[in-house]
Formats: sequence, structure tokens, C-alpha cells
Amino acid sequence: MIPQSFDYAAPTNLKDALGRIASGGKPFAGGMSLIPMMKLRLAAPEMLVDISRIPELSYIREEGGKLRIGATTTHYKIETSKVVRSRCPLLAETASHIGDVQVRNMGTIGGSVAHADPAADYPGALMALEAEFRVASARAERLIGVEEFFVDTFTTALSGDEIVLEVMVPAEAPSTGTSYQKVLQPASGFAIVGVAARIRKSANKVAFARLGITGLGSKAFRARNVEKLLEGTAGASGDITKAASVVADGVEASSDIHASAEYRKHLARVYTARAIGAAISAAS
Repeated sequence: MIPQSFDYAAPTNLKDALGRIASGGKPFAGGMSLIPMMKLRLAAPEMLVDISRIPELSYIREEGGKLRIGATTTHYKIETSKVVRSRCPLLAETASHIGDVQVRNMGTIGGSVAHADPAADYPGALMALEAEFRVASARAERLIGVEEFFVDTFTTALSGDEIVLEVMVPAEAPSTGTSYQKVLQPASGFAIVGVAARIRKSANKVAFARLGITGLGSKAFRARNVEKLLEGTAGASGDITKAASVVADGVEASSDIHASAEYRKHLARVYTARAIGAAISAAS
């Protein structure tokens, strides 16, 4: 289908972009989610504000024990960045699972998280990474923690005139093992279930565990019940199986043509165990 007519602006500085967005413009960068929605007439913005040409929004740098990633940084740049691969390998691995090469070359981390697709890859990893988002409008800037940011299906804590400026994740300690395990929907590449794990061992015990789950329910979430069962154990096979068994407890699992709710719960348990096992192996 052909989208409805719209005006287009491509500002080259942030102040101009935020002013246009405050006046009702719809921001986009890669357009990997918005343009298909416009073609299906599920979205019909009167003005598109292309923020991909604003230099100050595309970067990867390490500061104060964190990686700071600009909103218009593409998935491919995150996947291939030496800094990300060495200092936050979970994010680089997750980026490599997104869509296909064309999508990774055009799509951006800011656009992906702002779209908040419940089957997207980044949200699960960002839950495990306890990420923060720096967001802004023409009025002010603020920080939003990841668990507050993702509200529901296609819904975030962003107000209508705000955009994501930056995603902040921890620079990992060398002793931390990570893994992203995913069951993908073959046509789209989205996660039927995706599990991100961060594990740190000390004195042969799991001292630290963070698990982020995507695709299972209406939004990504942190599996604190799994973390609680895993921390303090030796991380043996039985410990992993026991912890992974509760990942879907209390979750209203999604059901669609790709997987029933019960099958998604089964996949979540299996892939949580796989992700934990791989992360423990990497940590060791």
C-alpha cells in the first residue's frame, strides 16, 4: 500500500528537531518500523522529522564505567564495534540477531526501543543490562530506567514530544559471562522468545545474575524470580534447570499464529536454561 501524504523535514541539529517534534512532527531515523506501519495505514503522521542527519546522536563511547550509545547508532555499528564487543558483548551479540543485514544497516537502537515491539531483541538485553535512557523534549532532558521505560505493547514512558537521545549500559567486568538465546520467527526475524543472561561467579558460586526476557508477554521483563534461585548456587545443571523452571510463572504469555501461550512458556524455560548455561560457561 501507499502511505498517506506527509511533509518531511531533515534537521541537522537537535534543537531544530525537538522544536519540530514539539509542533507535532513524528521522529524517525532508520524507519524500519514506522514506514511499514505508514504503508499499512496504521500510522499517518502529517510531518516526518528525520533525525538521522544529526551528528550528535550517532556515537559509541565509554565514560565512567558505562557505554554511552547515541540513539541513531545503527544495529550494525553496535554489532561490529570493537568497544561494544569487548566491553558489553551481550549488546553486540543481541544486535547481531536483529532482522537481516539490510535492517541492521538502517535500523537504530533509539528507534527500536522507542517502538517497544514486545518481540524485539534489544529490550530483553537492556533489561539484563539494567540500562538507562537519556531522553529529551524541547522543554527538558531526563533519565529513565529500563524497567520504567517499557510500559506495555508498543508503549513506553516517552511523552509525545520526547525522543531517546542516548542508551547507557554498563561496561562489563572481565569475569562476567553473557549470552542471548532466541527462537526466531523465520519471516521477520523477531523473537518468539528471547533470553538475555548476565552471570558473574565468585568462589565457585553464582554471585550475580541478571535475566531479561522478550517475546513471552506483552513487554520485555526482568526475571527476578530466576535470578533469586540462581544466585548463591554453584550454577550446576540442576541449579540451572530449577531456576529456569520458574521463568514463566505469573506471566500472561502471548498467543498467536506462531506459538501458543503454553508453547511460549515451554520455550522460555528451555531457552532460559540455555542462556544461563552459556553465560556461566563464558564467565568461567
